[in-house]
Amino acid sequence: MEPEPYFPDFDASLCSSSRWWSRETLAVVTGGNRGIGYALVKRLAELGVTVILAARNREKGEAALMSLRAEGLVDVHFLLLDVSDPLSIAAFASAFKARFGPTLDILVNNAGVSFNELHANSVEHAETVMNTNFCGPRLLIQALLPLFRPNSSNINRILNVSSRLGSLDKVRNKEIRKVLEGEKLEEEEIEEMVRMFARDVKSGRWKSRGWPEYWTEYAVSKLALNAYSRILAKRLQGSISVNCFCPGFTKTCMTNGQGTHSPSRAASVAATLALLPPHLLPTSKFFLLRSSPPSRSHLSRL
Repeated sequence: MEPEPYFPDFDASLCSSSRWWSRETLAVVTGGNRGIGYALVKRLAELGVTVILAARNREKGEAALMSLRAEGLVDVHFLLLDVSDPLSIAAFASAFKARFGPTLDILVNNAGVSFNELHANSVEHAETVMNTNFCGPRLLIQALLPLFRPNSSNINRILNVSSRLGSLDKVRNKEIRKVLEGEKLEEEEIEEMVRMFARDVKSGRWKSRGWPEYWTEYAVSKLALNAYSRILAKRLQGSISVNCFCPGFTKTCMTNGQGTHSPSRAASVAATLALLPPHLLPTSKFFLLRSSPPSRSHLSRL
């Protein structure tokens, strides 16, 4: 999945003539209490969007909310959400509906986990990683689909924060690649791939089965997310845009503070993607933030 040298010429903070959003525009950002998620909540709020900061820890989520409001960002709200827990997802959707109704415009699935150090590769937490990085976002999307703003002229948006580690070129198993490359890929095939990986982890064969070699459990979870995003984009074409975004090597807790750029830099690009005007908004694309050149991003087809 090699990025194409293209990125919409649009800056959400400068292009007032293309501004389609207002305070009534509603965005949900998961994992919004720290890192890229927190920076993205802040950036969207600065640009005039009403944002629901979703986080799994109430104390940390409320602390993040207070910090943002202390900066004058009053159109930020907090709702509890653990994306690895189906009951929490159902409760979140119910709370959102009760408080806001069917008014969702933008969903950013940012929450994610990895338990590996930068140069380590264990699959000890494969189930948790898969539940958080793939199963959770999929369930959340399904729960929130009825709550997107109906008949929106600006096209509703789903942006899944993913990783190039989940690109097809990282998969060495030719059979798996062939399935995922298929034009008629079905959700059931992705589910079977996930089950196959779980079986390989359980049997200890995962190293010899052609799965991605670096951060394997994380990479496979993002591989599944990318594949599902492609299916979803086709299914929702014309009503909801579905894209993926890899923030690149960002200085966050996941990387122990190492990286080539800050969470604010990644969030700035993510906000631009989430707020693209309808005439520039693609679907079924994979955006990749590269450290060089610093002023541009790239995309490829999912």
